[in-house]
Amino acid sequence: MATTSIEKEDAIHPGKPVVVDRYNLGARVNHWITAISLILLALSGLAFFHPSLFFLTGLFGGGQEARAFHPWIGVLLFFSFAGLFIRFWRANLPERSDREWLAHANDVIAGNEEKLPEAGRYNPIQKFNFWAMSLLIIALIVTGLAIWDQYFYEWTTIPQKRVAVLLHSLAAVALICIWIVHVYAVIWARGTLRAMTRGSVTGGWAWRHHRRWLKELAERHRFKGPAAPAE
Repeated sequence: MATTSIEKEDAIHPGKPVVVDRYNLGARVNHWITAISLILLALSGLAFFHPSLFFLTGLFGGGQEARAFHPWIGVLLFFSFAGLFIRFWRANLPERSDREWLAHANDVIAGNEEKLPEAGRYNPIQKFNFWAMSLLIIALIVTGLAIWDQYFYEWTTIPQKRVAVLLHSLAAVALICIWIVHVYAVIWARGTLRAMTRGSVTGGWAWRHHRRWLKELAERHRFKGPAAPAE
């Protein structure tokens, strides 16, 4: 379906917008496993970050249980995000057009998206979040293994463990901040959450936020037919 027909359909049938596939079931399940793992890690990690937050261990059955679950959830997060990385790293590679998009940062904040250069599957802010999360999760798993004394006590010395604890905490705080920005962006751009719940977005949403990606899909449909799969 060409982009012009998508626009016409949205104008003629505003109550029934054209639907564009964005994520398949595997990608959505992968995303929610990652998201839930990250939330559980944040809650259990913050419980040990400061005594005033220790009450959060009650969500896991107590302090000992939270301490036991935390590293294993970290392992789950690492492998789950690795699945997302394999799926989407190519789509998040920097492009020359990203600089022009970022040059219109004021229009992004003001919501004047019609003035922005056409974005592909992901805009520069989404790409930054992706690569920042990738690096921070690697930092968390490396430092986490260094202080997981139950299995890796002999891997590091006491001074190294102390440094690992500090770096682990800093990486965790940074990752939580990135996650907050991600959630805010999903809420701010109405219709975005649908992509990770239903696997699709409206044609109007795609045209407004990721116009170049939509045009690329239109070209694929032209040669492969309307059943081109989501990723």
